[in-house]
Amino acid sequence: MLEPGARCDWLRLARTENVGPVTFANLIARFGNAGAALDELPRLAARGGAKKFILTPKEDAQREIEALARLGGRFIAACEDDFPQGLAALEPRPPIIAVLGQAALLKREMVAIVGARNASALSRKFAQQLAQDLAAAGLVVASGLARGIDTAAHDGALAGGTVAVVAGGVDVIYPPENEKLYEAIKLQGAIISEMRLGEQPQARHFPRRNRLISGLSRGVVVVEAAERSGSLITATYALEEGREIFAVPGSPLDPRAKGANRLIRDGATLTENAQDILDVLRPILGHGFAEPEGPRLAPDSKMLEAEADRIRQAVEEALGPPPVAVDELIRQTGAPASVVLTVLLELELSGRCRRQPGNLVGWA
Repeated sequence: MLEPGARCDWLRLARTENVGPVTFANLIARFGNAGAALDELPRLAARGGAKKFILTPKEDAQREIEALARLGGRFIAACEDDFPQGLAALEPRPPIIAVLGQAALLKREMVAIVGARNASALSRKFAQQLAQDLAAAGLVVASGLARGIDTAAHDGALAGGTVAVVAGGVDVIYPPENEKLYEAIKLQGAIISEMRLGEQPQARHFPRRNRLISGLSRGVVVVEAAERSGSLITATYALEEGREIFAVPGSPLDPRAKGANRLIRDGATLTENAQDILDVLRPILGHGFAEPEGPRLAPDSKMLEAEADRIRQAVEEALGPPPVAVDELIRQTGAPASVVLTVLLELELSGRCRRQPGNLVGWA
């Protein structure tokens, strides 16, 4: 468990502008702890070309910690033992999550159920029964507290254990009509988020939420999903994370079933009941998740920064508006990975370049 001062530093670093999950992990790998990283951020940003760099004030982080505590919740950092095992296995892992409700549920095995917001009545009924049966079998059901399938899944699993991953702050009820369900989950289940308290859900937040839903879970069940839906994004994350994919078949005449039917065609387990899911998951339950390798940054040293200065121009010339793979930058420059990552770290902190999914980077 982090000491209070270290927890505040961890939250400050996570909340500081231009510090995303990859940059956060690289900073911890280089400096060892959040406090030391905070001390170095303005200097590193200046090396990357920033004219000024504003750290998240300590008072802001402390106020957020105290506000969450007043609601009965707490923050759990990625370095702590009670951080969910599935999220710890993500690359990159979320630096810190806010938790309301029964945090002990995060230590149990989970399965996600997701689907259409405008789901059919039959699919909502099926999702509710499926969640109830999975919870009765000892699994916690994770979903996104959205309308439709998510709501049905939470309802069905409430008595046995459910976790809602939200796209805004854990204190923000969205959609508003789920207020009673939100309060019930806060009492009997758990609500988690990466976002700061009070932040309203925005479109750019939902992919991050979907990544957490799949990351928590051993498998993702798609009940109803149109093509190019958020549920398919969750399934894509699940595939990248090595999770199992399940899909409930639907009528070819219903556009809400096209996404789930395509998943089955591509190899997802056709799902008609909870037993179809349990048959696949039981052999892997209780085993650890595969851990990522982690950042390839060497410890801080003057030699590392001198090498970074030497190759900086080559890295900047290789970057462009179209994102490029970090491994390709390393190959083109012929420099050690730790040196290339140091240059990218400084450019990211300055706001000049941005990380993209798939370990890609490009100019901001």
